[in-house]
Amino acid sequence: MARKKRVAIRNHSAEANLFARRTFITFMGVIVLSLLLFSNIYDLGVNSYQKYQTRSNSNRIKLLPVAPNRGLIYDRNGVLLADNTPVYSLEVIPEQVTDMKRSLAEVSLLLDISEEKQDKLLKAVKSKRRFKPIELYSRLSEQQVSLFSVNQHKFPGFFIDARLKRYYPFADLTTHSLGYVARINGRDSLELEKKGLAENYAATRNIGKLGLEKYYQDILHGTIGHQEVEINNLGRVIRTLNFTPPIPGKDLTLTLDIELQMIAKRALSGKRGAIVAIDPRDGGVLAMYSNPSFDGNLFVHGISSKKYKKLLAPESNKPLLNRAVQGYPPASTIKPLLALTGLDDGIITPETEIYDPGFYQLPGIETKRRDWKKWGHGKVNLTKSLEQSCNVYYYDLAYKLGITKISKMMRKFGFGDYTGIDLHEESRAIMPSIEWKRERYNKAWYTGETLSVGIGQSYWSVTPLQLSQAISILVNKGQIKVPHLLKSTSEVVINEEGVVAQAPLVTQYVVDEKAPIILKNNKSWDVVLDGLHNTVQKVGATGYSAFKGSKYDAAGKTGSAQTANIAQDEEYDATKVKESKRDNAMFIAFAPYENPEIVVAVAIENVAKGGGGTNAAPVARQIMDQYFGDREIVSKNPKKHALHSDTYHQHIENIAGNP
Repeated sequence: MARKKRVAIRNHSAEANLFARRTFITFMGVIVLSLLLFSNIYDLGVNSYQKYQTRSNSNRIKLLPVAPNRGLIYDRNGVLLADNTPVYSLEVIPEQVTDMKRSLAEVSLLLDISEEKQDKLLKAVKSKRRFKPIELYSRLSEQQVSLFSVNQHKFPGFFIDARLKRYYPFADLTTHSLGYVARINGRDSLELEKKGLAENYAATRNIGKLGLEKYYQDILHGTIGHQEVEINNLGRVIRTLNFTPPIPGKDLTLTLDIELQMIAKRALSGKRGAIVAIDPRDGGVLAMYSNPSFDGNLFVHGISSKKYKKLLAPESNKPLLNRAVQGYPPASTIKPLLALTGLDDGIITPETEIYDPGFYQLPGIETKRRDWKKWGHGKVNLTKSLEQSCNVYYYDLAYKLGITKISKMMRKFGFGDYTGIDLHEESRAIMPSIEWKRERYNKAWYTGETLSVGIGQSYWSVTPLQLSQAISILVNKGQIKVPHLLKSTSEVVINEEGVVAQAPLVTQYVVDEKAPIILKNNKSWDVVLDGLHNTVQKVGATGYSAFKGSKYDAAGKTGSAQTANIAQDEEYDATKVKESKRDNAMFIAFAPYENPEIVVAVAIENVAKGGGGTNAAPVARQIMDQYFGDREIVSKNPKKHALHSDTYHQHIENIAGNP
């Protein structure tokens, strides 16, 4: 028979204590967790409120940069040279497009975009940030804009953007002075970051690449604006909360005269060369044209590789080169300055004569340096040396002066250095010296090279701009006005509502001057200037034919620069040498003789026949005819300048008899 199982007696007191302990622990756990919870709530809602409020706003509110309008550029008479015109472009935000290749192909079919262009666009899209808009196609026609607008719903992420872009109405006529703008590249971005300007260019796509557009980039650009907008979770703008208008760039008024530019282009038609015209009274550049030129508008929207290669092709004759600020052998145009150096040094006087048999020989040397006139000029003094451009006179003068004295004086006139014009592309050219040759070639200087320098040859090169500045210094009798293209700047004041508050403010350009050239005898200036006057006004002088019958009283100097060596027993014949080996034609002129208003320097490359008087002087005459128009200006001192010609005598008498 089985035993009956014993019934255990429960300890109610122990169970109650266990339950109480567990309840207390649980309660305390709840209290601690609640405290932690409320502590975190307090921290999030009070201590970190500002932090998370800012984060919340950044997800909801976006600050969009607004690009300023670029300043306009005008010529001295108010003619618009650089404008901003509206341009429509197709843009895309890559992250909003599911299949970029397919979508781009469909858009291209609609807008007639070539396959080559599509491939370039795909590469561009891959290299850019996916959340930023990328320009796919610029300069859409009105028909293309309409076609896309109707079908835009089919292409999420694609949109039409309207912007103002640079436009140069005179195309190639102003490119070498104005320059052009083009798309900001990586190098530009790094440069802006170094200067601390990157933020101001957040919405800007183009930047000055050349000429005045580059030199005055910061002035023309303006100050960025901002648009504060509210966006939804898809990034679309719901409304504008605040708008800070951008400050447009300053407008520039230049010293250039576009009509003179037109005459310069016409005068150089079919030729390679450059023209620079300066107002010697203040250094303002009236005209600066280099031929051939190119259209800066090609670079504004991005030039194709095909068109760029065409500009680089040999048959295009280097249109990208600004010949107005590149070096040429000065030839005889620097003889007046050599004469001035001789006078100041006491080597010659106005009456000093030499005999020119048609050649010059150094003592003990058989080599003959030829004059341009085979049979020579006979007895020659300083005035006649300028009128007839006698080489022998300046061979002898250069030999007596020596290269050191020549180089020292010519540097005072700005040769071998920057003029200081407001362009980055200027060349210093070359003013040779003993030290220069030693440093450049590690060779000694020879006396024969000094003779060549005496007629503006050898290593010596000058830019047409330097030449015009040097003659400006000459006519100003030593006063140096730094050449410049900027005449004044203007800007408009904008109030808080983005409205123009008052008329444009105009700031005149402050003319920069350098220390003047002081001569031992101030009369030396007049002696040389009289010689230049005779060169144009006296019958038989080298510049007479080009200016015969002009209504203004001009002065000048011709020059013909060799570009290839000719053996002593050879005769130069332009028809028998390559075009690239033919002489360059040079000419400098100023007018009126008393109180000059304009200085012109002309350089024409590889002329087929004749020299500076035949080819370059008539070009300078066209510029001056345009500048003076119908004004008639003759010498106020007929006795001093009545030695030139019977025609000139009669002209003075007519003026005197008919006040």
